[in-house]
Amino acid sequence: MADFVGPPDETIHQITRLKIMAALAALPQPEMLEFTRLRAIVQASDGNLATHLNTLEIAGYIAISKDFNGKKPRTRISITPTGRAALRRHTGYLRAILDGTAIDEPTPDQPASEAPC
Repeated sequence: MADFVGPPDETIHQITRLKIMAALAALPQPEMLEFTRLRAIVQASDGNLATHLNTLEIAGYIAISKDFNGKKPRTRISITPTGRAALRRHTGYLRAILDGTAIDEPTPDQPASEAPC
């Protein structure tokens, strides 16, 4: 029996943000990724990555820490518990699509018999 799988997380659904979240979720809990390493992983420009990180930070999905390593500025990023839960829901949504078990829930003004396939 197929269960209803909620809609995709529109914040995470964008491919670069999904890559960011997946990279951060792969780290052991307290670890952080440096901006330069994350940039290489997701293959984004500095500005593009910064924009996506800002979107994820506003959503509460990541935390950004800025400090110095000696005299050199350093930006590090980690996933928050809220972000980890959102990623888990979103990947569940994607798995359900791939497994063919996702069903759409009818909208309040749409009878169940007219729900999209």
